[in-house]
Amino acid sequence: MNQLGHEQFVLAGHDRGSYSALRLALDYPSAVSKLALLDCIPISEHLARANANFATSWWHWFFYAQPDIPERVITADPDSWYQGDPAIMGQENYDEWRQAVRNPATIRAMLEDYRAGLTIDREHEEADRTAGKILQMPLLVLWSLRDDLELLYGNPLDIWKDWASDLRGHGVESGHHMAEEAPDELATTLINFF
Repeated sequence: MNQLGHEQFVLAGHDRGSYSALRLALDYPSAVSKLALLDCIPISEHLARANANFATSWWHWFFYAQPDIPERVITADPDSWYQGDPAIMGQENYDEWRQAVRNPATIRAMLEDYRAGLTIDREHEEADRTAGKILQMPLLVLWSLRDDLELLYGNPLDIWKDWASDLRGHGVESGHHMAEEAPDELATTLINFF
């Protein structure tokens, strides 16, 4: 962002992108003026609450973290592993996505993100908590009402209140892919917040 001439900016992230956004905001708080995190609680909070329901619903976190095995399984038949829908995604997005999930380097990069989540990302979050570090910028947390985050943990804001000094948020009537399933509500909410 500095190279693009932006010393301060607003930031939004969804799902895995929200973990990158959270890390950036924690590490460079003066750069992020407002933060929106979608379908997210900190990785360390997920793991601290891990139980049989979490392990059953989010088994892929632990599978993806294994060395080499997931690459072999996924690249053997990516069309069976991933299930996109051009009717929801739009044909052009679907075609680009389908090309990406057939690229072994893309698969490896996605899996490395999960591996980092269970190791260094978790360690950094735990160190931040121990140090009493919290987000000082306004934080908007949105979650999909037809996904499992609220089912697993109740109101995500109850978890986030210990991570942010200025917190707001609500559920969005959508499945996990809220940008595609509730684009108008999401865009309006983000525009109003930012």
